[in-house]
Amino acid sequence: MAVKKADTSQETGEKIRLDKWLWHARFFKTRSIASKVCKGGKVRINGTHTQKASAVVQPGDVLTFPQANDIKVIKLLELGVRRGPAPEAQTLYEDLTPPAPKPDSPEAAQPPFVRDAGSGRPTKADRRAVDKLKNRD
Repeated sequence: MAVKKADTSQETGEKIRLDKWLWHARFFKTRSIASKVCKGGKVRINGTHTQKASAVVQPGDVLTFPQANDIKVIKLLELGVRRGPAPEAQTLYEDLTPPAPKPDSPEAAQPPFVRDAGSGRPTKADRRAVDKLKNRD
């Protein structure tokens, strides 16, 4: 009978798989969803794109990835050993994501041209109006 060798990197707490850490920190509901995001090339580790869910991360690394409609910038503080409750998961990272603009600020203003849903295809006059707004000749 073969004896399975223990994962020493997990015991020493130095490094952990990227998808596993994202799941431990509760950024994704399942590990397979975290793995798909990693394999899709949507995660950056210290500014470098990665396409492997098996990429290793360690404390001090900065991760950038999409979550819902936001882009998260996270600094790893700890690795964690399990997927615990949310308060425990929040101790694993520091959120470096810039705050969203306030609703009354000009940055949060709506785009200059908004079409109503279900209003059909834009006409040539609509296209010219958009071009005029965008200062296209």
